[in-house]
Amino acid sequence: MQHLACIMDGNRRWAKKNSLRPWLGHRKGAESIREVIKFCLNNNIHYLSLFTFSIENFNRSKQECTYLFNLITQEAQNHLGEFIQNGIRVRFIGNRALFPESTKSIIEQLEHKTEQNTQLNVNFLFCYGARQEIIDAIKMVVRKVKAGLLAEDEISEASFFDYLWTRGVPEPDLIIRTGGAVRLSNFLLYQSAYSEFYFLDCLWPDISQVHLQKALGYFNDCKRNFGS
Repeated sequence: MQHLACIMDGNRRWAKKNSLRPWLGHRKGAESIREVIKFCLNNNIHYLSLFTFSIENFNRSKQECTYLFNLITQEAQNHLGEFIQNGIRVRFIGNRALFPESTKSIIEQLEHKTEQNTQLNVNFLFCYGARQEIIDAIKMVVRKVKAGLLAEDEISEASFFDYLWTRGVPEPDLIIRTGGAVRLSNFLLYQSAYSEFYFLDCLWPDISQVHLQKALGYFNDCKRNFGS
């Protein structure tokens, strides 16, 4: 497996179950991110994409959003040394126009300081929505065609990938979703056409190496013929 993607669902429910404020579930969920990174390193998986903050998440309270923004950047900064030591490249993928001003410089520094690392690419899908990504890509294609920089017959599935926010990242082989829901929730809709899916009832903060190993075993048992 080359690319593992995760929909990290259940942080707030975990907090409620443990009689904690909702945002404390996100802090516990950050510990699970470290577990999944460790799993990828141990299993020679080169890409990890994490659904960190969706465009729809802006509908949450300002207090929770601010906490999440601070948590994401603090955690990334705190583990910069580990990222460099383990050859981890960090990218934030999403609508950069929506990135909070308080996070932009930190995000750019993290990306710059890790851009030469090749052991594991960790993509934080941040201010991300798959429908919005597709529409944005279509607009870019239309602008190029109108400007005479792209011919209609040059547009293909392969070339369209170059206009997505995830350009340069291979399609996910396996998508894991925790929390019991069985849906994609606007996550990598174009890229997941031939992905395998593994749904877990456990909440994201409770995901373990055992869960991850079972998911990998499930993937290894899948017969992938890509429609042929």
